[in-house]
Amino acid sequence: MTVPRQAVHVDSPTERRNPRTTDLDQLSTLDLLRSINAEDRLVPDAVAAALPALAAAVDFAVDALRGGGRVHYVGAGTSGRLATVDAAELAPTYNAPKEWFVVHHAGGSVALQSAVENAEDDDEAGAAELAASASPGDFVLGLTASGRTPYVLGALRAARERGAHTGLVFSNPHATGLLDIDVLIEVDTGPEVVAGSTRMKAGTAQKLVLTAFSTAVMVKLGRTYSNLMVSMRATNAKLRGRTLRILREATGLSQPECARALDEAQGDLKVALVHLLSGVETERAATALAVADGHVRQALTALGATTL
Repeated sequence: MTVPRQAVHVDSPTERRNPRTTDLDQLSTLDLLRSINAEDRLVPDAVAAALPALAAAVDFAVDALRGGGRVHYVGAGTSGRLATVDAAELAPTYNAPKEWFVVHHAGGSVALQSAVENAEDDDEAGAAELAASASPGDFVLGLTASGRTPYVLGALRAARERGAHTGLVFSNPHATGLLDIDVLIEVDTGPEVVAGSTRMKAGTAQKLVLTAFSTAVMVKLGRTYSNLMVSMRATNAKLRGRTLRILREATGLSQPECARALDEAQGDLKVALVHLLSGVETERAATALAVADGHVRQALTALGATTL
């Protein structure tokens, strides 16, 4: 990896001193925490302002997955680590196929635990990775607080050349050179409590954006029924208990009845749910779900059953 070793001035609010925290190192422990908390409380409003753009990103991602494509996350440092965590949680929570979400982190897996020198400045590495993995119709979401991380922008450029749609989550209203990105999700979190420490408010904003983004994608793809996680994989005792609780909450039936339905459905929560709510046999419930592409509500409507 060849990256020029030079200093770059980043013109971003996240790099500036916060006038509300200049006495940070003189505060008591409790007041210090109150100061951090006061700044953190500004983040949700900044995310709210970006929701129209985030909605466009969700629709791009849903279209990509419905069309057999993938969603790619691209980040460096805190951004890449947050993206990795978000993607990792989708399989157990929503039984999402592992290939649906792919994470590209500057410096590779080693950089998840330790910083890799100059990795984020290597635009050629980002471009090479997405040139090799992005396909037409995919959606690629980059994350960079500054809006300028070379690895991320190089990846987005290569993805677009491959025919993928692209989006960027960033916290810098002064970022330039972003015109070729399909959807810009600007979350202006302002100066950090500690100048330049973008793992704070900017990182919190990215976490909120990622959680909302991936959750909305899963809901749109029918991985929930009402606000229940009906696609979850019961891989431990806690989750098996949650599966029964979901069936009981959705149907109002007893635990033994729900347990029997799960057994008949060979552990498939969705099939058991459609079976119990519609009254049809398990095989017909499974067929209705297949026709509805896994959407419980659509399957129940087709069967003439009442829904929540």
